[in-house]
Amino acid sequence: MQVTRYSEAKPYEAPEHYDMRCLRLQGKEATVTDTIWIGLSHLLPGGCTSLKDAAVEKIYIVVAGEVTVETIDAAVTLGVLDSCRLAPGEARALVNRTNAPASILLAMPT
Repeated sequence: MQVTRYSEAKPYEAPEHYDMRCLRLQGKEATVTDTIWIGLSHLLPGGCTSLKDAAVEKIYIVVAGEVTVETIDAAVTLGVLDSCRLAPGEARALVNRTNAPASILLAMPT
């Protein structure tokens, strides 16, 4: 068993993420994983990412506040425990359009 305590989770810098703090909970440099890694991002009001795609599938789960997920074709605002899946190559932007901080979990292949 590999445990990461939230209080000891290490931050990481994600390109084109603005007014966000990203923490690695599992995988990559946090723990040894075979297929996925998990990150937690805290978005300040107005925090966002650029509209960018990835070569791999991504799954997001909002754990606090509201986060709007925008793609080329649509935009949806997710609340607490709402989730979405993005296909490989599907560009997305995350935006916190509220006046309160928001937090979102990310799961994706290593």
